[in-house]
Amino acid sequence: SMEAPASGWSAVLSRAAPKILKLQVTGGSTSTIDAFDKMRYAGAAARLALLQAAAERLGVAVAQLDTEPGFVVAPDGQKLAYTDLAEAAARFAPARRPALKPREKWRLLGRSLPRLDQKAKATGTATFGMDVRLEGMKFASLRMNPRLGGEMPGFDASRAENMPGVEKIVDLGRGVAVIATNSWLAMQAVNAIEVDWGEAPYPADTKAIFERIEAAFEDAPNITARDDGDIAEASGAEFSAGYRAPYLAHATMEVMNSTALFTGDALEIWSPNQSPVQAQKEAARAVGLGTDAVTLHTTLMGGGFGRRANVEFAALAARIAQAMPGVPVQTIWSREEDMRHDYYRPGAVARLSARLQGSPPRPVALQARLAAPSIMAQMASAQVGLALSPPDRTICEGLADQPYGIAHFHVTGHAADVAIPVGFWRSVGNSQNAFFLESFIDELAREAGADPLEYRLSLIRPEHAVSAQVLENVRELSGWSGQTQAGTGRGVAFTYAFGSPVAEVVEVVEEDGLIRLANVWIAADLGTVLDPRNVEAQLTGGAIFGLSAAIHGEITFAGGEVEQENFPDYDALRMPATPRFHVALSEHNRRLGGAGEIGTPPAAPALANALFDLTGRRARSLPLAGQFDFYG
Repeated sequence: SMEAPASGWSAVLSRAAPKILKLQVTGGSTSTIDAFDKMRYAGAAARLALLQAAAERLGVAVAQLDTEPGFVVAPDGQKLAYTDLAEAAARFAPARRPALKPREKWRLLGRSLPRLDQKAKATGTATFGMDVRLEGMKFASLRMNPRLGGEMPGFDASRAENMPGVEKIVDLGRGVAVIATNSWLAMQAVNAIEVDWGEAPYPADTKAIFERIEAAFEDAPNITARDDGDIAEASGAEFSAGYRAPYLAHATMEVMNSTALFTGDALEIWSPNQSPVQAQKEAARAVGLGTDAVTLHTTLMGGGFGRRANVEFAALAARIAQAMPGVPVQTIWSREEDMRHDYYRPGAVARLSARLQGSPPRPVALQARLAAPSIMAQMASAQVGLALSPPDRTICEGLADQPYGIAHFHVTGHAADVAIPVGFWRSVGNSQNAFFLESFIDELAREAGADPLEYRLSLIRPEHAVSAQVLENVRELSGWSGQTQAGTGRGVAFTYAFGSPVAEVVEVVEEDGLIRLANVWIAADLGTVLDPRNVEAQLTGGAIFGLSAAIHGEITFAGGEVEQENFPDYDALRMPATPRFHVALSEHNRRLGGAGEIGTPPAAPALANALFDLTGRRARSLPLAGQFDFYG
C-alpha cells in the first residue's frame, strides 16, 4: 500500500544510517514524523513522574490524581505545582512506553497555535547566523574557484593588502579569503585579488553538460525503481514525449555564513546549518582538532531548502578564523559567491512512453527513463574518499512511486557523470519528476479528449483511495468543471511525496497580452494535521517556491562558470504576481505524512498544464519565462 514504508535492505539501511553515523539532520520532511511519538512519550513520561512524586507526597495512588497545565490535582482539589514536584520527580526512572493521551483529549495538538518565534522574526530581533555579534569580532569574505571544483594555481593580493582595514589574506587552497574590520570591506578587498583559476572538471557550457546527461541513457541504469508487468508484452497505440529540467540554485535569503573563534586547542562556531553533527565534524577536521574540542551553536536559518545540509561553509569559516587565533571572525559569502557556489538541484532529462488501450485510451503500459547526475554518488564519494555510485532513488522519486494503476510500469534512473556539485533541493527528485510525469499524464488526457482531473482519478482510484480523495477534494475546492472560459486556463497535478498525497489546481488568466497567476487550490492529506495554519503556510510556501522555479529558475554555465550572480538573474515570484491560495486538509492517510516539501512538486506541472489549457502550447522544458509572457 502507499502508506507502507519502502522495504528491502537499502530501505532499512537508509533509515538506520542517520543513527549509525550519529547524524542530526533537518530535511526530507521528517522532523514531525520522527519526533511526534518521541516527544509525546517524553511528555507523558515526565507527567507520570510528576504524578508519582505527588502520589508519594500525598500518600495516595497515582490513579487518584489528575493534572492541569502546571499542576497535579489531588482528589480534594488541592494543587501541587510542577515546579515544587520537579526535584522529587527526577528520582523516578522515566517510563519507556507511558500511556499517550487519546486524541479526543488533546488540548493543543490539532489546533492552530501562534508561533513562538514569530514576534522576534517580525521585529528583526531574532538571531540568524549573520546577526551573531561577539566582542572584538572581525569580518571575512571569500572567493572560491568559479569553475566548481577546479584548482587555484596562484593569486596576487597586493591591491587588497593595501586597502585600509584589511587585516589578513587567507589562502584556502581552491580559493582565497580576506579578514577585515567590516563585511563590506572584506567583500571589496577579496574581489580586488587577482586570481589564476584552474579549469572545471565538467563540460564548459550548458549545451555540453546536457549532452553529457543525455549520454547516460546509453549506460546501464543506476537504479530500476519500478518494474511492474512486462513492457515488451504490452500492446496498444504508442505515445511518447521527452522533457527537461534545469539546474536550480537554492537562493536562500540569508547567504552562507558562519562565525568562528579558534583558540589553538578549541574551536567555537556559530552556524545556521541543517546538519549540526556534520558541521561540527567538518569544522573540526578543517582546523585539525577532535570533534570534542569543537562547540557548535546552530542559529536560526534565513532559509535552508536543503542547501544548508552541505556544511562546507562552516568548515571554511573555521579555517579562516584559524588564521587569527583568539579573534572571533564572521565569514559572510557575497550573494554572487553564494549563487555561483551552490549544491544545485541536478539538471535532468526524461524520456517517457505509453501504450494506450480503450475508450478513452488509457495507459496499460508506461516506461520512464530518467537521466540526472547522482546526488547520492557525490555524497557517498565525499564521505569515503572513493568514487562510488550507489543506487540513487532520488533520480526516480516522484515518478516511480506514484499511485497510478498501470499494469506494465517500468522506471529506470541513469546516473550522469557530471562533476557539478549537486545536493538536496526542496522536495529533491520529486521536484523535476513530478513535472515530467504530470505533464505526460496531462498530455495523455488531452490526446484522449478527456478531462485531465477525471483521467487521473480513473487511474488512481483503483490503486489508492486516499490519493483519489485528495483529487476529489481539490476538484470540489476549486469548482473544477473541466471547462474554462476564453482568457482563462486551468491545470491540475498530483504527487504523492514524503508520505502525503497532494493535488494542486493552478488558474492563469490573460490580461493585456500578459499571463497572470490568479488562483492556486491545494488539497493534501497528512494523516494527522497537528497545526492547520502552520501546514497551510508550509503548503503555500512550498507552492510559491515551486512556481518561482518553474517560471524563473535556471542555472546555466559558460566557460565552466555559473552565469547567474544575483536575483536580477535568478528571480522569484514577486508579491503582485503571486496568486491567491486556497487550501483544504484531510486526515484519511493511515500514517502521519510530511508537510514542508510537498507543496513544491505539483506546482510546476499544474502551471504548465494550465498554460496549455490557456494557449494550446505544451511546455516540455523549464523554466517557462522564456516561453510565455508573464505579468510581473
